[in-house]
This record gives sequence, C-alpha cells and structure tokens, in this order.
Amino acid sequence: MRLDKFLTETGVGTRSEVKKLIKSGAVTVNGARAGKPELKIDENADVVCCCGQTIAYQAYEYYLFHKPAGCVTATEDGLHRTVMDYLTQTARKDLFPVGRLDLDTEGLLLITNDGALAHRLLSPAHHVPKTYFAKIAGCVTEEDKELFAQGIEIGDDKPARPASLVILKAGEESEVTLTITEGRFHQVKRMFEAVGKKVLYLKRLSMAGLVLPEELLPGEYRALTAEELDMLGRI
Repeated sequence: MRLDKFLTETGVGTRSEVKKLIKSGAVTVNGARAGKPELKIDENADVVCCCGQTIAYQAYEYYLFHKPAGCVTATEDGLHRTVMDYLTQTARKDLFPVGRLDLDTEGLLLITNDGALAHRLLSPAHHVPKTYFAKIAGCVTEEDKELFAQGIEIGDDKPARPASLVILKAGEESEVTLTITEGRFHQVKRMFEAVGKKVLYLKRLSMAGLVLPEELLPGEYRALTAEELDMLGRI
C-alpha cells in the first residue's frame, strides 16, 4: 500500500495534508524517515509513525449505532443530518450504514466499511432476521398474527415472507414486536397498513444476532465486540 494512502485511510489527514507531513519529515517507517508519499509499505507489518505516534492500521471497522429519529440513513444529504454525522471519533472516511432505517425510525444500525459483510447481511438469499418494537394505532389481533405468519400481501409481486408477530399490548394503541427476514421498502409500515392499521412508532431492536444495548442512547455508538464479530463472520 502507498504510504500516503495508508495515512489517509487511518485518518491522519487528507491526501494533500499527509503529503505535506511526509515531506516535512514527520513520518517514519520502521524508524527511518519516509521521504516519498508513494513509498510502498506493508500495512500489516511495517511500523509507521507520524509526529512520534505509531499509526495502527485496521482494514475494516465495525460500529453498532443507535439511530435517533430525524436523521437519514446515508453518508451525505443536503437536507437532513445523516447517521454518519454522529460518528465523530472514527478515523476512516469510507464507513457506510448497512441497509437503511426510515427518517422517523429509531434503533440498531450497523456501520462499517466491510462491503462483503454488508452484501451478506442485505442479500435476500440469507434471510437475515431483524426485530422491531412498534406502537400501532388500532387493536392488533391474533388474526393479524396468523396473517403475518403466513406471509401477507403488501402490494409487491410477491407476498412478504412469513414474519413473527408478538402482541405485547392490545387496545386502541397496541404494542408489538415483529421479526422479519427481508428488507423491503417501508416493509413494517406496509404490513400493518395491509391489515388496516398504522405504525405510530418504530424501533429496530436487533439484526443478524446483534442486539441494541439498553445503555446505548440515541445518537451513541460503540465498536463491535470480538464475540459479535465472530457471530457475524458465521453468516
């Protein structure tokens, strides 16, 4: 890997900024001053220091983010704040959200730069489970539960895949959890609209075995644990 690319990917600065650092003598490779931005290094073996500080390289980073309502699941947006605007302490510039949550939806979102993992998690062939908590306008019934379990028509070419609906509270405003294994556009909202009801509040609790920690407040994030990464690696 080129030295300037290494320094850029590890968050030292922009390509032009790291070139200036290299030319100023602030960067060393294995203790020797690095004089050229195009110097080829082994990012996994060589010791790179900038201004006396060792720069560690990690090819992929993984963060569990508690998305608040009111921000868009995107890397940039001209109108709304994005989920990436909250990740202020990360070095990499190539991170992105895996999948999407609607503007008004809260909850668990995986942020990474691992494209292969994102593809596996989002692939329809893998049927990755996602569980949501929802408040519903209207009384959710056992009949709704059976319809969801069979696979309900939501206006697409094919019905939604069978989903597990758990009724926590039934009444004029019901509370439920719903586990689906696909990610169609506005899917949870459309499923309840298909039975004559409306989603008032929606929060993703889990995805692919990752569970939103109670102590992680909206807008906060943390790196995935080794156990969580091992679990995702088996998908």
